[in-house]
Amino acid sequence: MNTRRNLLVALGASALAAASAAAGAQAWTPQKNVEIVAASAPGGSNDNTARTLERILAANKLVPATITVVNKPGGGATIANTYVSQRAGDPHYLLIAGTGIASNHIIGASPLTVADFTPIASLMNDYALFAVNANSSIKTGKDLADRLKSDPRSVIVGFANAFGSTRHIAAGLLIKALGGNPRELKPVVFKGSAEAITAMLGAHLELVVIGAGNAVVHVGTGRMHVLAIAAPQRLGGPLAGAPTWKEQGIDLVHGSVRGIYGPKGLTPAQVAYWEHALRKVSETPEWKAVLEKNYWADDFATGAKFRKEIEQDYAATKVVLTDLGLAKSP
Repeated sequence: MNTRRNLLVALGASALAAASAAAGAQAWTPQKNVEIVAASAPGGSNDNTARTLERILAANKLVPATITVVNKPGGGATIANTYVSQRAGDPHYLLIAGTGIASNHIIGASPLTVADFTPIASLMNDYALFAVNANSSIKTGKDLADRLKSDPRSVIVGFANAFGSTRHIAAGLLIKALGGNPRELKPVVFKGSAEAITAMLGAHLELVVIGAGNAVVHVGTGRMHVLAIAAPQRLGGPLAGAPTWKEQGIDLVHGSVRGIYGPKGLTPAQVAYWEHALRKVSETPEWKAVLEKNYWADDFATGAKFRKEIEQDYAATKVVLTDLGLAKSP
């Protein structure tokens, strides 16, 4: 009897200790300044995302610490990625990252892979938009498709910010969907979408592949004409008249999924803390307004769902970059 009682006491003590440890782990909060790292200069899309997060986290008192946005532009996001990867185990660093976290490894631009980070949450999808100068002879997605089928190198396409970027991938996917060879694409890389748009409006190239939010002002002035959007359905506002590729008989849906990653080695409690805080951000009216303003699709996901998205995106990206002749990793 005493043995049984002692066993129950021991089990109860162990359970209490485990519960106390779990409670302590769940109570983790940032202990110093938090850096949200953006792989773009001030004003870039990653920078805008980072500053929006910082503003909402602070305004809603979701983080009991100061937050700083740190810009690490250059190298197609390799500089920012490297900076965060060097902070293994430190949950006070958050990286805004898109396709580049996978594509840089595939094209040999960086030894880093997703395994060098801790996935926390995906935030949104910024679908690719294909546009021309309003004076272009290309008036519809079908016109562009016909040109690309007959002579793909007759259309110079501009995008940001590196070969193998998500917009480059979107252009390659279009040619592939048309039955062509993505390596026949004639691309020009710009430091940012604004530079690519300026070149297109100046008739220095014919086509740009950009995010929808970059097009609104120029569509409103009548200088830019949208041929198609690689989204599952039409967008609203000034872009409501722009058809999707699927409407025009071409199976192409592709965007830039933007997410939050920490350095590798974060504990489950630290990941859970940031998942909770970011979910709260995604539920605020301010965040929903930002999504609507920039024509970003809500794509909030955490845990197994987000990791599955990453795996699928990596596999699909590797196929496209191989088709483009850019893949170098085994």
